[in-house]
Amino acid sequence: MISIQDSFTVATSGRGMFDLTQGLIERVEKSKIKTGICQLFLHHTSASLVICENANQDVQNDLENFMRKTAPDGHPDYRHVEEGPDDMSAHIRTILTQSSLSLPITAGELALGRWQGIYLWEHRTQEYQRRVTMTLIGT
Repeated sequence: MISIQDSFTVATSGRGMFDLTQGLIERVEKSKIKTGICQLFLHHTSASLVICENANQDVQNDLENFMRKTAPDGHPDYRHVEEGPDDMSAHIRTILTQSSLSLPITAGELALGRWQGIYLWEHRTQEYQRRVTMTLIGT
């Protein structure tokens, strides 16, 4: 059994999705694990990890439009606004999505579907440095 844990930082430039797929694929290949699990954890409460279609940018645009309507910035009912109008909406977006992902490793590769990519979804409007911990376990 092999167990590897590594943390890395993702620089975001504000609200949007940032593709992590290729870097994660390379880390899994380097690990030499043939069968196992890749577990990702994001150490933040105003960004998410998601699996999303990677072939058409319209999917990400439509998701952002959905979130804009579902968790609008600066809504008058929000009390938690210490860091600006996108503060509470970012937390809501994170709760509606996820802070961790578990992915199978099969034949030494992340077992992603043809149109799947792994993204960090930044919910704040300003740039941030986001920390992700990746744990690989397998044989």
